[in-house]
Amino acid sequence: MKAANIAVPALVGILIVYALIKKVNVYKAFVDGAAEAVPQLIAILPYLAAMLGAISLLRASGAVEFFTGVMRPVTDRLGISPALVPLIALRPFSGSASLAMLKDILTEFGADSRVGRAASVLVGSTETVFYTTAVYFGAVGVTKTRHAIPAALISGAVGAAVGLLLVR
Repeated sequence: MKAANIAVPALVGILIVYALIKKVNVYKAFVDGAAEAVPQLIAILPYLAAMLGAISLLRASGAVEFFTGVMRPVTDRLGISPALVPLIALRPFSGSASLAMLKDILTEFGADSRVGRAASVLVGSTETVFYTTAVYFGAVGVTKTRHAIPAALISGAVGAAVGLLLVR
């Protein structure tokens, strides 16, 4: 049995034992926590809807395909498959869009292909920067993100570059 298969159940068990030792009503604490999450969910929904709308607009307008064509000379020189360009471009904006693209890549090229492995590593080594920023910063009312977005984009670019190098 793999350690990953028992990690979550073991953690839950440890938390329950700890709560019993501290004489905490686990069920009531869980319900209270869930009740506190509802206002946060309501606060996040408008930002989530705006971001998903923007992603749909980008895909439907053909901007992704245009960007792929513009980047083709650069990606050819770097040895990056053109199939990865939309994934690289959309990953900072939307996790669901990038997962849909990953599914398309895996269906077309196969999971064991170089492109399939590279796409999987890209999704695993990068983050949805703009989505996360819009949702979480928006939910707490932060309007000036200062260095958060540039730092996150740089770390995402480094993660993507290292991931692509490791797949080679």
